[in-house]
Amino acid sequence: MTVVAIWQLAQNKVLQFFTDHWGSTEMVISSGIYDCSKLDGFAYVNEDQMMIGLVTYKMRGEACEIISLDSIDGGKGIGSLLVQAVENIAIQNDFTMMTLITTNDNLHALRFYQKRGYHLVEIIQNAVELARAYKPEIPVVGEHGIPIRDEILLKKIL
Repeated sequence: MTVVAIWQLAQNKVLQFFTDHWGSTEMVISSGIYDCSKLDGFAYVNEDQMMIGLVTYKMRGEACEIISLDSIDGGKGIGSLLVQAVENIAIQNDFTMMTLITTNDNLHALRFYQKRGYHLVEIIQNAVELARAYKPEIPVVGEHGIPIRDEILLKKIL
């Protein structure tokens, strides 16, 4: 198993991964509207070149922003390896800060990123309602029955 740049994989496999795990390749968050299949990223693949995890990111300004992260085999360090790959490329490109946005219901992500040195720096109230105006398929209720309303900005200094 190994981490590879997503441009090294067949585009149809990357598109299918996003569709299977996010519903589409489109990510709507307060920092922008992204077609994740067109972003830079890394995949964790097994010996059969099957994707087990995928991360996408965008470098701009003074920060490298993680746009999406998904691992289909949780608790095995795959997400950590993918985030580390993005942090390493950010450092190689002289970025000093990582950012990401998650929603208020995503307790797993909040725990995951804080354990890796990310800090909660801003709550963007009702941001998901604005995103739903563009992408109505965003669920109203998320993990643990928590209404999905707000976005939370996290940062890490590299």
